[in-house]
Amino acid sequence: MKTNQKNSKTSSAFKGSILHFLSDPEAETEGKGYEYFEDGLLFIEDGIVKSVGPFVELEKNLPKGTKITDYGDKLIMPGFIDTHLHYPQTDIIGSFGKKLLEWLEKYTFPVEGKFKDTDYANEVADFFLEELLRNGTTTAHVMCTVHKHSAEILFQKSLKKNLRMILGKVMMDRNAPEFLLDTPESGYNDSLELIEQWHEKQRLLYSVTPRFAITSTEEQLKKSAELLTTRKNLYLHTHLAENKDEIEFVAELFPWSKNYLDVYDKYGLVNDKSMFAHCVYLSKNEYRKMEETGASISFCPTSNLFLGSGLFDMDQSWQSNIKVGIGTDIGGGTSFSILKTLGEAYKVLQQKSQTLSPLRAFYLATLGGAKSLSLNDKIGNFESGKEADFVVLNFNATPLIERRLKNTADINERLFILMILGDDRSIEATHIMGEKVYAKA
Repeated sequence: MKTNQKNSKTSSAFKGSILHFLSDPEAETEGKGYEYFEDGLLFIEDGIVKSVGPFVELEKNLPKGTKITDYGDKLIMPGFIDTHLHYPQTDIIGSFGKKLLEWLEKYTFPVEGKFKDTDYANEVADFFLEELLRNGTTTAHVMCTVHKHSAEILFQKSLKKNLRMILGKVMMDRNAPEFLLDTPESGYNDSLELIEQWHEKQRLLYSVTPRFAITSTEEQLKKSAELLTTRKNLYLHTHLAENKDEIEFVAELFPWSKNYLDVYDKYGLVNDKSMFAHCVYLSKNEYRKMEETGASISFCPTSNLFLGSGLFDMDQSWQSNIKVGIGTDIGGGTSFSILKTLGEAYKVLQQKSQTLSPLRAFYLATLGGAKSLSLNDKIGNFESGKEADFVVLNFNATPLIERRLKNTADINERLFILMILGDDRSIEATHIMGEKVYAKA
């Protein structure tokens, strides 16, 4: 008798300590907002989560023949979500001694010009995606360059790896070198072609990407808004209030504006699918507008520290009910590691006399990030029906971490040690839709 291959399902299960979030653990009033199973089991069917819970309860109900991968005392969590970074800037991480606007002129624009060469773009894209996976990042919101093929190449490679990725071609038609400028018309046409080809193709999504108000004329911002009407579920990705000199320049370019966000709002670019990177210097009116529209913030601590931009006000963002995700902001940011980024976020907030608990930090890196990108119906935790992207964390990755953890009492303390002392060495494995795509050598 032949098996009906069409109806057969591929199932797998993973044993280990398991942590995932159901809501913001600091805002939760009716429960703790997360589930932690010290000896847990994650059951996956055709790349989709079917169940998660205690091993002793779930193991006996697994379908016959289900392979169980035992990760021992390692911690299984949903894959990390990076809400803002630039793949073309991979090769300028750690460039010395400039603040934002000078840094763009000296380092960013020259390296982005190299992306005219498709061979170079291909090589960087390969490294970029491998580095994300090596650091446990399974979804990212990525800015490309002004070149249409820079986005095409990253889309192609992300599709091949079956990644849940959001990206877009940068649009800028002024205040940048001639070799990096498009026009309102060419930026629109190139973006539209990319949208038609890639948006919602398997797990890929498109983000309309005017770099920031300084590099786009009013006509280009209008065209960006037009693009948002061409398909459902499109994103808007740009920068906002990162640096004081930047804010002053925006005020000069748009003298009619009430504030920086008002520039974007006038052209219909502020909505619940808008992600604004940085937001270090927001006024009360800007916080209010973001809350009203459901727009999101990407908190980029390593970049804000490295470029001397300033200290993000997390408490005000939470009090304003604004969705916040974590961004590495490569290459102004100094690490692909979400663990290191969370550690720097903690230090930034310490300087603001604010607190970032380890549970809330890992919430931001998983379910909080998914909510900020309106993807919490697909990724971010292990609820039944979610896409099974996850990371496996090794608590004994370095002698120092192993020694330090001997003096910890609970998962909260263990998470804190990981975010302060951990990095890519703490990533044991990364899985996409249940399939292992990275394993520590």
